[in-house]
Amino acid sequence: MSEFILETRGLTKRYGGVHALESADFTLRPGEHVAVVGDNGAGKSTFVRQITGVEQRSAGEIYFDGQPVSHAGPLEAREAGIETVFQTLALADDLDVPSNLFLGRELFKLRLGPFSILDRKAMRARTLEALKTTAVKIPNVDNPIRNMSGGQRQCVAIARTAAFASKLVIMDEPTAALGVQETAQVENIIRGLKARGVPLILVSHNLRQVFDLVDRIVVFRRGRIVASLNKGETDGNDIVSYITGVKGNPDSDL
Repeated sequence: MSEFILETRGLTKRYGGVHALESADFTLRPGEHVAVVGDNGAGKSTFVRQITGVEQRSAGEIYFDGQPVSHAGPLEAREAGIETVFQTLALADDLDVPSNLFLGRELFKLRLGPFSILDRKAMRARTLEALKTTAVKIPNVDNPIRNMSGGQRQCVAIARTAAFASKLVIMDEPTAALGVQETAQVENIIRGLKARGVPLILVSHNLRQVFDLVDRIVVFRRGRIVASLNKGETDGNDIVSYITGVKGNPDSDL
């Protein structure tokens, strides 16, 4: 078994002359929860997009579960065991909750190409089980997603990720648009993942949340990783100093 479930070496992404991500060396151990923090445009979401195959890196290497990988897209990353909650949620508005949870991994009664028959009863039962396990409350799972509140939609996306979590979960600002109660729900899901030993990368601006939930905090600034700190050895003021550039030099390698 590899020491790291995820490792990046020199991970770089350039858009023309813009260096959105530069020489990012990152590690994540099995069962570890790590926060990725930084100001807007610091490179956090760019980093996530390279890992999940949404974009292809300009340079560098990615190792997942001890093996070098180059995911062609999010579906390939998911099949490898990486479940992601993107800021865009990636939900189908016209479909109900079970159809969204099983989107791309539908259960079938019969597989005959275009004449295949979905096992809607099994998908609904497993959806209810997943919602119960994650403590997500959706009054009517048969309701199309478009008729739900923003908080409910976010919780559906997170429940989908938690329900199918296998090797790694990535959450990109999962509570940015949520109220207090919904945020607490999401944080409880994250604690449940920790209890199950599922490693997590949490992208968040909420430092209170970060210190409550993770083991280690990685700070991005101007496309570079400028700090990697154990939670117990730092505090909010220290993290803000790295984010704003009072500490750390974005033009030097760690």
